[in-house]
Amino acid sequence: MLKSAMEGRLLLRPLLLLLLISSLFFIKISSSSPPQQIQILTAERRIDLTSHIVRVFLTLKAENTGASQASEVLVALPPTQAEHLAVIKAASIEGKRKKKTVLPLDVNPIELADTPNGACLYSISLLKPLKTGDTTTLEVLLILTHSLEPFPKEIGQSESQLVYYRDSALILSPYHIREQTTYLKTPNTKVESYTVVDPTNRAGTELKYGRYDSHPPYSYSPILVHFENNHPFAVVEELVREVEVSHWGSLQITEHYKLVHAGAKHNGIFSRVEYQSRPSVSGASSFKRLLLTLPPRVHSVYYRDEIGNISSSHLRGDSYKSELEIEPRYPLFGGWKATFVIGYGLPLQDFLFESSDGRRYLNFTFGCPLLETVVNKLTIKVVLPEGSTEPSAVVPFPVEQYLETSYSYLDIVGRHTVVLKKENVVQELNAPFQVYYRFNPIFLLAEPLMLASAFFLFFAGCIAYLHVDLSIRKS
Repeated sequence: MLKSAMEGRLLLRPLLLLLLISSLFFIKISSSSPPQQIQILTAERRIDLTSHIVRVFLTLKAENTGASQASEVLVALPPTQAEHLAVIKAASIEGKRKKKTVLPLDVNPIELADTPNGACLYSISLLKPLKTGDTTTLEVLLILTHSLEPFPKEIGQSESQLVYYRDSALILSPYHIREQTTYLKTPNTKVESYTVVDPTNRAGTELKYGRYDSHPPYSYSPILVHFENNHPFAVVEELVREVEVSHWGSLQITEHYKLVHAGAKHNGIFSRVEYQSRPSVSGASSFKRLLLTLPPRVHSVYYRDEIGNISSSHLRGDSYKSELEIEPRYPLFGGWKATFVIGYGLPLQDFLFESSDGRRYLNFTFGCPLLETVVNKLTIKVVLPEGSTEPSAVVPFPVEQYLETSYSYLDIVGRHTVVLKKENVVQELNAPFQVYYRFNPIFLLAEPLMLASAFFLFFAGCIAYLHVDLSIRKS
């Protein structure tokens, strides 16, 4: 009897070990997949390919089919798109047509191990939990940079620029999607080729994939579209913007640009005669003008490069904004670069305010003033007046920030400088940010007293020199 019990225990041990391993495996799988209490009833995706910046507009109608309330909805992106993601925004839509209300929602990346197709997940936090059986409509904006691949990679002066765009005909989602449709809009009707995933239709500049019905989670069907895009690929490799605050009434801005045309590289020689005689054909993808949107009441504007001042610029403005149109010394073709500096002044009272706790704060715009431009690396340095204390910055999105000390004319201890850094910046990130600090007005007298003391000592030394007899004996 004892022997049979011991044999039973020995047989039971492998079974328990197997159950333990299987339970751990189940926990790993369940932790890598979100609970399937959400179902997407309809999904519509519109992809704008008219620029070198890809904008994706995604509309989802989600239903809670689970037994408990849902407080979030997940959005999935392929790893290649997540790598080039510059902006992701979401909003909840309530009402229809004229009574339509758009309510912004928070979006945060989440990490789950071993997601199918290497999907990267983002959590959209709902304003109020979604009850069982209820539905909600969400709008998601995705902005992708460096997602168009020039092919061929080199073109001549009179050739058009062709690019590849890679994506999926099916919307990558962690949920089951009942109905979905994808629209791609190209700059013109010149489409060399595209992947067909039935049903696929093309009309004019629009390419339609779908409607597709009842696809399981993480479905993926790769597509490749080869089309003409002569939009200039203006990319700022590095932008350093210095904002110097002076309590004497001015705000001085200096911006250092390293600009490159990131499209298909120019092959062959450049003919200025051909470029000017046939502007619509020769160098169709090049650009020779840039437009900057500046704050109103801008003054003392200058524009120069390593050679010197550049006079080919035009400034126009009104009470709402100022526009500065500049021309580099030469048109930019694919692979060509230009380095220049732009500076201007602004009235301090338009940007410097005082908070309720006695601190002063600068309210300025983050981002790049160049339109339709990608900034690979942006650095903003806010130089505060000497004598400022407790500096801090409030930015509406994650950035790298730290403090350093700068020195200028007549500085003794140096100035606190708030440094903000961010990569992959587009125009949609041009949002206001604030820099808070404390300042004692007595420090406004430091520089005038220093100058007055220096002049007094200089003249006192001159008077003493003229009245002192340094001869050895009297004449």
